[in-house]
Amino acid sequence: MAPYLEGLNEPQRQAVTHGDGSLLVIAGAGTGKTRTLACRVACLIDGGVSPERILLLTFTRRAAAEMLGRAGRMIGPGAAKVWGGTFHAVANRLLRIYAGALGIAVDFTVIDQGDAADVMNLIRGELGVAKGDRRFPRKETLVRIYSRTVNAGDKLSTVLERNFPWCEHAIDEIRAIFDRFAQRKRDNNVLDYDDLLLFWRALATDSPAAETVADRFDHILVDEYQDTNALQGEILRAMRRTIPNIMVVGDDAQSIYSFRAATVRNILDFPVQFPGARIVTLE
Repeated sequence: MAPYLEGLNEPQRQAVTHGDGSLLVIAGAGTGKTRTLACRVACLIDGGVSPERILLLTFTRRAAAEMLGRAGRMIGPGAAKVWGGTFHAVANRLLRIYAGALGIAVDFTVIDQGDAADVMNLIRGELGVAKGDRRFPRKETLVRIYSRTVNAGDKLSTVLERNFPWCEHAIDEIRAIFDRFAQRKRDNNVLDYDDLLLFWRALATDSPAAETVADRFDHILVDEYQDTNALQGEILRAMRRTIPNIMVVGDDAQSIYSFRAATVRNILDFPVQFPGARIVTLE
């Protein structure tokens, strides 16, 4: 028996040995989802899939490293060649190769949320916005508002009404800051974390490299699917337009990343978004 099949229960075995096509794995706490994903990677490689054509998306670098480490112990050093990491890390890596297709120089700089907050605060000063208005959102809140508009794909007015109602009075000033922030980034070849996902989506949908990018991976595996947001769901659908091999693992009863605009709709709508999807529930 192959080492990646040893000790698996029947639902785990079904997920690990799934053939081509889309697969939704419902996995609650303690059902062995990490092991299942690691064994799936090993099974694919053992079945002849090139490791470089497998993409494993997780929400932390540690999770990706753990899964690929487990796969490596079962199948050998080839597992280290799998594209594994967070959505943002993979987006950064792809853009370093294909950003030219979007008119972006590949030597772009990535700023984190702290840097983005500082830039927005600087722009607020430049614009002379809301001087003396103690109700005006702090720089960290501005970043959260901006990020939610991007990741949820909602209008600024909608985000403020639903999630930041105490900021609605300042919508015009907030929009002015966001507009200049976007321009400042373009002028300086800078991307923030949200841009990485936006441009990955653009790369896979509207760019001359869209087909090449979408066809780069034979299999895509996604951990913690309940914590993905609308933008990440759009990226995955774009990446699977021609090759429908995608396996997502998640718990439809749990989502911890609401601040990232995570939506459980991605799990609930998976069978509609990927017609013919198989569903396996781990026990």
